[in-house]
Amino acid sequence: MSRYRGPRIRIVRRLGELRGLTKKITVRTKPPGQHDKKPGASSEYAIRLKEKQKIKYNYGISERQLSNYVKKAKRMKGSTGLLILQLSEMRLDNIIFRLGFASTIPESRQLINHGHFLVNNKPVDIPSFQCKTGDSITIENKNQINVWRERITDSSSLNVPTFLEFNKEKLTGLVKSIVSRNEIGLNVNELLIVEYYSRK
Repeated sequence: MSRYRGPRIRIVRRLGELRGLTKKITVRTKPPGQHDKKPGASSEYAIRLKEKQKIKYNYGISERQLSNYVKKAKRMKGSTGLLILQLSEMRLDNIIFRLGFASTIPESRQLINHGHFLVNNKPVDIPSFQCKTGDSITIENKNQINVWRERITDSSSLNVPTFLEFNKEKLTGLVKSIVSRNEIGLNVNELLIVEYYSRK
């Protein structure tokens, strides 16, 4: 199945706050669907599926990509759940979003596809590009620096995490380290995601 392009507020009402998916907010507390429908007791499978869907929709990744991240994380040393989150967080589209160049991850994906950014002074137009420690992210067209400065001033994502470094004058970003668990801005239980894929 391709990437989700439907109503985003519907997903937020079902899964909770997803800052990467949309900046819109809703006052409705009930999940989407039939009006006044009373939620029943969720099965263990439903709980694990919900946690998996959070990471899928927040980062805008397909089922195949997420499955590949799980397989890759299992081959690496360390906590599988944390490694899945780190692989998702270190994607270029998420780094652009966390630096404040875009207000959502879908918006940053579009900017990357259009070739607006350089990684280590080389053009990269692949949103799923895995950034590493020491990678620098710069704007491709230096003549538009004032336009980008206005975009960042208007952006609501100016809270740059500590694993990144952002130069507001030159509008350049630097990946200082691998993201830690407390810097991941997503309320998700990664152990349930590992359980979901281990039972498939």
